[in-house]
Amino acid sequence: MCLAVPGKVLSLEERDGTLMSVVDFGGVHKDVCLQYIPDAAIGDYVVVHVGFAIQRLDEKSALATLAEFEHLGVLNEEFGDGFAVAAAQAGVDNPERPRQRDPEEEP
Repeated sequence: MCLAVPGKVLSLEERDGTLMSVVDFGGVHKDVCLQYIPDAAIGDYVVVHVGFAIQRLDEKSALATLAEFEHLGVLNEEFGDGFAVAAAQAGVDNPERPRQRDPEEEP
């Protein structure tokens, strides 16, 4: 799934001529391109879709949306370990997590 998720702008910097930010999505920090909202400021809430901030959002709406996404488990699905989510959905062990060896097994 690919959602537009609200987050809080934590920093601003120019990288290779592109305005970038670290954005906080309820405790998960991601790099985000701010080119579509060049006047965004630290502390602003923005809606982010596929790594691009696409609009500003007021704090109350942003926090309410984040809380609802958290309640629905969407944040973990969107920002969590993709291998773990896919493995859980398929009902198999996570290939990224080492399997615990049974002491009864031969080495």
